Amino acid sequence: MINIAKQAKQASIELAQFGNQQKNQALFAIAEALESRTDEILTANQQDVEKAKQQGISEAIIDRLLLTPERIIGIANDVRNVASLADPVGQIIDGGMLDSGLRIQRQRVPLGVILTIYEARPNVTIDVASLCLKTGNAVILRGGKETTLTNAILVEVVQTALEQSGLPKLAVQAVTNPDRALLLELLKLDRYIDMLIPRGGAGLHQFCKENSTIPVIVGGIGVCHLYVEASADLDKALGVISNAKTQRPSTCNTLETLLVDKAIADQFLPKLAEYLSDKKVTLHSDAFAENVQNQWQIQPLDHDHLSQEWLSLDLSVVVVDGIDHAIEHIRTFGSQHSESILTSNHALAQKFVHQVDAAAVYINASTRFTDGAQFGLGAEVAVSTQKLHARGPMGLEALTTYKWVCEGDYLSRA
Repeated sequence: MINIAKQAKQASIELAQFGNQQKNQALFAIAEALESRTDEILTANQQDVEKAKQQGISEAIIDRLLLTPERIIGIANDVRNVASLADPVGQIIDGGMLDSGLRIQRQRVPLGVILTIYEARPNVTIDVASLCLKTGNAVILRGGKETTLTNAILVEVVQTALEQSGLPKLAVQAVTNPDRALLLELLKLDRYIDMLIPRGGAGLHQFCKENSTIPVIVGGIGVCHLYVEASADLDKALGVISNAKTQRPSTCNTLETLLVDKAIADQFLPKLAEYLSDKKVTLHSDAFAENVQNQWQIQPLDHDHLSQEWLSLDLSVVVVDGIDHAIEHIRTFGSQHSESILTSNHALAQKFVHQVDAAAVYINASTRFTDGAQFGLGAEVAVSTQKLHARGPMGLEALTTYKWVCEGDYLSRA
């Protein structure tokens, strides 16, 4: 592990010599290689998927693991999109001339070496690698055991493209051995590794926080809520709720708990049950009338599950007595990821925005927009739910820090 970390540190130093054009050429080469080697990638991925099914891994995890020709094209296009974005490295944030005659500037620079630990998400391998390369950072990837074969070929594709483009191939490395002892060793290498980004469940995040001497970015756990306030357009609300829950249920920006205002519950809940039944959504609630509950097979609400992700076509439904109750529920059970209100009342919308503590807060929109590409950041390295040093979808700027560049005319401090 020490050798891998040292190699990554050296590669990050070498990357600093390359400009935007050379980094973009490498990114385009990676995108082309992903598409040209699709069959090899899919073969490896299918082996991982079959093994995961044999081990009884959940459908939500298998969906994250699965690659298709369409998904590979999407991943390749995300890499091209990263190449098209402005390079933040070298950007002057601010500065000026001091009374002493010293000219100072804050200039964006790479962080150095990024360690990413993630589970069954092979797309993360490419997303993180492309963002790190664009910002001049080396990266060490430690994927889950479910993605061993897929990650191995993806990293080999990236390293080959880097080498052919004249960039250090060890700027992207993978740790494929699942031994937990090796991971613990990695987490102590703060001498070489500058930032740790875990992407996975709450257990992984807690493990990293407790065992790492490397600064940790926490995020990616999305117990997301949507509050249907009494003045909302109920017909339009159904479409937003359906999108937030069903578009891709295994993602961290998926709706997990729907909050419905008590004033409209009797009118809205039967419509909701009927609308989502066609989408194969299972509702969990104690708020429905008995005849509705029997007709649409509403399941009892598990209050212990309100602070957990479903990551499936399941939805908790809770009736709340006004906006204060809704905000209090979100404070109690939310994960500070993405929260939304559907309303026609501007004042209540602003109250929701000001009082809900989350990385992304929406008015009359689906939580599914919390995504680096949707926000115009390109592929994201993670969605941070903390407040330092980045929050929300982490794009290019979140993978930089800054240094003060100070220039004088042989100045000495008085």
